[in-house]
Amino acid sequence: MFKLDKVKGILFDYGGTIDSNGMHWAEVIWMAYEALKVPVSKAVFRDAYVHGERTLGKNPIVKPHHTFLDMLRLKSDLQIQWLKENGHLSAEAVTPELPEQLADWCYEYARKAIDSARPILEQLAERYPLVLVSNFYGNIESVLKDFGLDHLFGAIVESAVVGIRKPDPAIFRLGVDKLGFPADEIVVVGDSYDKDIVPATRIGCQTIWLKSIGWSAYKGNETADIVLSDFTEIKQVFAL
Repeated sequence: MFKLDKVKGILFDYGGTIDSNGMHWAEVIWMAYEALKVPVSKAVFRDAYVHGERTLGKNPIVKPHHTFLDMLRLKSDLQIQWLKENGHLSAEAVTPELPEQLADWCYEYARKAIDSARPILEQLAERYPLVLVSNFYGNIESVLKDFGLDHLFGAIVESAVVGIRKPDPAIFRLGVDKLGFPADEIVVVGDSYDKDIVPATRIGCQTIWLKSIGWSAYKGNETADIVLSDFTEIKQVFAL
């Protein structure tokens, strides 16, 4: 049960929560593929997406100075290259501009989501200390600065920096330590049931699940202290 009167600090997830209104980023990128009429099936795209994520996870391709647009272009390049090399896209079907066009489409999507989330985060930051807990590539500070969010978080716990990735509850414990309050006085806000809500619950935090389209289909028994369908609904939760 959510107890607003006990909340003294908030841990926010970033990717999929603040920058896409709960939508898993594979779904956002797939929408870009559809918008640009890339001739591949969704199943094949998901394989390309997984290849790109694993490549970025294993290799220090993303640098600390890279913005979100830089990172999107790297992801798009990796995906399109994999699709071509594995015979899913012919050279004739791919223009040299396609990776950049995909990245630009996704960046605009993120910008709109963040423009909607920013004033809510600013109001929350006036009342509560905010800490970011994110699976990211080592460039989250550059991303936050690019989108005008860097002043809102008192601390950042980034997987590539601390060496712990969600769903390991230990990464959330680091966030709890940054806030300096008991876990039950902290609420975790995230889009991933498995990577945010489950581990946060395990360490005793309250939870707000921004539920949208995830990577996998839901089983139907997932729950959280509060379940939202849009980031703006946070205003009602905290009476902003």
